[in-house]
Amino acid sequence: MTRSPILVPELEIIPEQDDSLIYLEHGWPNPLCRWHSHQECELHLILATTGRAYVGDYIGDFAPGGLFLTGPHLPHNWITDEVWTEPVEERDMVIQFDQDRLMQLIKAFPEFAGINQVLKEAESGLEWNGFDLGDMQERFAYIRDNTGSNQIMAFLDFLLEISRNKDRKTLSVAKLYHENRNPRQMKICEVVDYIVERFADDISVEKAADIAGMSPTTFSRNFRTVTGNRFVEFVNRVRIGQACSLLYATDEQVSSICFDVGYQNLANFNRHFQKMKNMTPSEYRELAQDELLKTERSAS
Repeated sequence: MTRSPILVPELEIIPEQDDSLIYLEHGWPNPLCRWHSHQECELHLILATTGRAYVGDYIGDFAPGGLFLTGPHLPHNWITDEVWTEPVEERDMVIQFDQDRLMQLIKAFPEFAGINQVLKEAESGLEWNGFDLGDMQERFAYIRDNTGSNQIMAFLDFLLEISRNKDRKTLSVAKLYHENRNPRQMKICEVVDYIVERFADDISVEKAADIAGMSPTTFSRNFRTVTGNRFVEFVNRVRIGQACSLLYATDEQVSSICFDVGYQNLANFNRHFQKMKNMTPSEYRELAQDELLKTERSAS
């Protein structure tokens, strides 16, 4: 099967520098507003306009006050609705940082361990909506206006604050990590790795339980505890996430994608897709390709 690539996120290489943080502000439209990824984590505050956020396979609305955190190499873009016909001077406040540096700090100083979970979740993209825009804007500006160790301390304090806020949601297909997990959790992680690698296979609860060395009942209970999803829900989430990537990145027919990601009939695929994305696969493709390609053309 030959797939024609249509939409590949631009890989942004950020030059190495002595400063630990990279701070950016920009309006709309702007060449920085494009479908791209980079090695650095990105903390992103929306100041103005409404539109759609694209993070990995996720498409959702954004509005002023939206706070996002994306992990390394996670493609993303924020596209303002066309009703905003006049240029916007300041739409985004952005802080980029190296995750490896931060993880070294967390290992050395356990007082910062609260940040660790947020960094793991950010590999799939995170969004907070419960913060006050004015307060968030002041916090970003305070980090911007400081230098040296004062800037880093202000940034760490901010990360600790948002890490304590549980009113956040994961955006793209979830990932699990193997650090600091007990043996039972490690077994669940092995199953997750199997699902991500073999998502198109016929993966039953019984087979997954056998991989984990548990009874189906015990496995199902532990799987939901570790991942936050029922087993079948998680398999569907991974499959739909893979389908989203194929829908916006290739011109392959929807019916072929359905079978590529592990569904045995188109009706079942469409039903699960509609449930998770609130749109049909064709609508998702049209929306993603139209908006993302349009911003690529305008930026070039």
